[in-house]
Amino acid sequence: MALDVLFPQHCVGCGHEGDFLCQSCRQALPRIVPPLCPKCGQPQPSGILCPDCRGWPAHIDGIRSPFRFDGVIRQAIHQLKYRNLRALAAPLAELLQAYLVASPIPDGTLVPVPIHPRRLRERGYNQSGLLARELGKLSGRPVVMDCLIREQDTPPQARTASRQERQRNVAHAFTCRDQRLNNQPVLLIDDVATSGATVDACAAALKSAGTTRVWALVLAKEILEIRPV
Repeated sequence: MALDVLFPQHCVGCGHEGDFLCQSCRQALPRIVPPLCPKCGQPQPSGILCPDCRGWPAHIDGIRSPFRFDGVIRQAIHQLKYRNLRALAAPLAELLQAYLVASPIPDGTLVPVPIHPRRLRERGYNQSGLLARELGKLSGRPVVMDCLIREQDTPPQARTASRQERQRNVAHAFTCRDQRLNNQPVLLIDDVATSGATVDACAAALKSAGTTRVWALVLAKEILEIRPV
């Protein structure tokens, strides 16, 4: 394309010209591999519920992610989210699609985790919405962009220190504006998860509106230290 000649793509990892994520950097991405906690997707040697999830009355049915939030994937997400590099959504969605093909995640309508209208005005786009749209094109799954909305403009989750604080921070922050997802399974799409509090709050809102099942697929997950039992 002419734009590629005028403004050549460079890998966000190594800087080589040709693609936003070169093949070498893709192969070196920090992958999350089983066994996992069946609920939050945290690496768990036993493959059973991790200590944090045993006492977590979660609304979300499960969270999965292909990558640890580290290295090149962290750089790529920051470029997509904060540097207006929207073209990264397509190659990142390719990574999500490859994970969906290889992993047994329940099917569902793709729904991006929404951001508050104020942040949407400031940023100009919702990075999770871009990922969901591109993933819908690749997977053939339906995408619903404007049913789940964020009503409360809460502080960023990165400023909270524990799962309990994160849960309180986003409690009742989301709602469904209509019944379009009634009696449907949903696959939430987001860029990053840590404790899972945000996607769980989304799941609570969706299930209150009649959604039958809610899983979350996030591009990268911050891996927490496993506490002693």
